[in-house]
Amino acid sequence: MDPLTYGLVECGAAFLAGAINAVAGGGSLISFPTLVWLGLPSITANATNTVAVWPGALGSMWGYRRELGQTAPKMYLLIAPSLVGGITGALLLGLTPSAVFDRLVPLLILFATCLFMAQEPIQRRLAAAYGLRGGAHEGSHDRSRWLAWGMLFQLLVGVYGGYFGAGIGILMLAALSLMGQDDIHQMNGLKNLLALFINGIASIYFIWMSMVSWPDVMVMAVGATIGGAGGARVARRLGRPVVRRLVVVIGFAMAFAMVIKQL
Repeated sequence: MDPLTYGLVECGAAFLAGAINAVAGGGSLISFPTLVWLGLPSITANATNTVAVWPGALGSMWGYRRELGQTAPKMYLLIAPSLVGGITGALLLGLTPSAVFDRLVPLLILFATCLFMAQEPIQRRLAAAYGLRGGAHEGSHDRSRWLAWGMLFQLLVGVYGGYFGAGIGILMLAALSLMGQDDIHQMNGLKNLLALFINGIASIYFIWMSMVSWPDVMVMAVGATIGGAGGARVARRLGRPVVRRLVVVIGFAMAFAMVIKQL
């Protein structure tokens, strides 16, 4: 493959990954296999992909800046477990084989997608049980308990994200929905912000350990950034119901793709 075609394939895969990550997450299932198909070793491809899509997360977060401004301040507490989990997962990537964890990925994604589908019925049950209306009251003891569980879950998501990362968007959207978030665009904005920290701390480690291919990073970063910023605008235009359906479709498609890959 000539260098021009190689670069165009990389840039195109990164663009799609950035756009998909802005809407629901899972773009790495396009960009990571593309790098492997182009000839990079799997560990190098994984680290390179993490560094390359980070600017896309920055672009998509910027695209949701208006919704982030309307997010409850306490939700920013999720940044801390994102950082801790991200560096832990990056360390694990360099220390452990991925075969066992890879087999768990489809189940994790499928479970998270089912949770996201059940968001509204679960929130109605919470409202009936705790007397909550329209999400939650800021000072609610029960909602604080859900936030504590959410921080623990976010820590696990961060570990997975630092280790591989495909599907962290689906996992975070599911967790946010169970924590009382009901605006899909605000959820996407917060999800992109948290992914920025997870991938950012992991990227620092990968760069420090010389695990990335810089020529590939440079090309893919351009495509991921453009795709991330554009994806947020498209999601807003599509509307909440369409985006929710898209999240579910992507979740099941990701789980199916990972199962096929392992056969």
